[in-house]
Amino acid sequence: MVLKTAITDAVKTLADAETRFQLRRTEDERLFTEWYENLPEISDPEKTDLDLIRRRYIYHLADGSLTEGTVTLLMGSPLLEKAGFYDPPFKMRGEASVEIVLDEDDEDAEIRRGRIDVLVVQNRFWVTLLESKRTTISAMSALPQTLAYMMANPHPDKPVFGMVTNGNEIIFVKLSGQGMPQYDVSDIFSPVPLRNRLYDVMRILKGIGQAISQG
Repeated sequence: MVLKTAITDAVKTLADAETRFQLRRTEDERLFTEWYENLPEISDPEKTDLDLIRRRYIYHLADGSLTEGTVTLLMGSPLLEKAGFYDPPFKMRGEASVEIVLDEDDEDAEIRRGRIDVLVVQNRFWVTLLESKRTTISAMSALPQTLAYMMANPHPDKPVFGMVTNGNEIIFVKLSGQGMPQYDVSDIFSPVPLRNRLYDVMRILKGIGQAISQG
């Protein structure tokens, strides 16, 4: 059952999240270097595994939009497992699923509904899996709710990271709670192009894992 939590009632847009939590997007590109600087390399066997994940995803995507559960099985879970997030020192826990509705007040716009399921790694890494229904919903649509969850980090002195994906798009986000809370997002990565961008995603995941372990 989908739970409509208070967080989705109060936070539906980035403006809502920024106002409610006195949060702002940084103008300093050095805030979030973990997605592009000094990234770990990946091995040829890892690239082979990532090629397989991409092929499987493209194969199932050919039948139409994928549910959140399918995105988890085909994309989210394999990537987290290959990046080491299922092994010590990391531990996973699940959060309630929530529903997002876009354009509900616009009579001329089609109502777009999505569902996000949130996983948490060590209270430092929030993984948002987005299911799109009826029409494709951008992964960015789940960013406001993801930021709201990340603001609940019990260790505000340490940065928090997030990954948001609907399968077709993968976005990383970093939130710094020191002083005035700030956040930034990465490029958008997709497994769809022939060049396998999952290589980049895996390097970023490993880099974030190292940052959390060392922090």
